[in-house]
Amino acid sequence: MPDKHDDFLSKSSHYFQETVRKSGPAAAASYTLVGAVLLLGAIGYLIDLRYSTSPWFLLGGLLLGIVVGFYELAKIVWKK
Repeated sequence: MPDKHDDFLSKSSHYFQETVRKSGPAAAASYTLVGAVLLLGAIGYLIDLRYSTSPWFLLGGLLLGIVVGFYELAKIVWKK
């Protein structure tokens, strides 16, 4: 006879795995958002250092990173 405790753990484990599987694309999009802001911001910062144009390329890189990141996030959210 199966134990009710084992059945509860089995169902809980199944629902947890399903939730993690469904949240994967949203997590990837959030990493893309953060990565785009950091990468493009760093590129803008380095250009500013090279050409002494502070803070214009940094701000442009950050803005472009935000646009790219939110675009990727929107593609995931409104995929259906």
